[in-house]
Amino acid sequence: VQLQASGGGLVQPGGSLRLSCVASGSFFKHLSINGMAWHRQAPGKQRELVADITSGGVTKYGDSVKGRFTISRDNAKNTVFLQMNSLKPEDTAVYYCNADWLGYTYDDVPTAARSWGQGTQVTVSS
Repeated sequence: VQLQASGGGLVQPGGSLRLSCVASGSFFKHLSINGMAWHRQAPGKQRELVADITSGGVTKYGDSVKGRFTISRDNAKNTVFLQMNSLKPEDTAVYYCNADWLGYTYDDVPTAARSWGQGTQVTVSS
């Protein structure tokens, strides 16, 4: 399963960005995407959870983004979004999406794993 993230860029403090991440898996007869999440990693820092969302829409946020970021998903399109408002310079990082999935091949062999997207750069600077 491949994840393709987009939507990063340069924005001024106080501005907004919306990230998108699409999961695709053409090898599978049936693919079920379970939890999806966004993490970020700033230079010299560990990767941290930004937000995650279950297939049923239950969300969880990191303390530093609560009230400013909103995670959502479109299950029909296997897509997760991250709406980022009131951005701060400390939000500058590479943002990575991930998805936990279960797939059945055309031979009905089940496979489950977590896949990561390639990362998209978000820079908040004046």
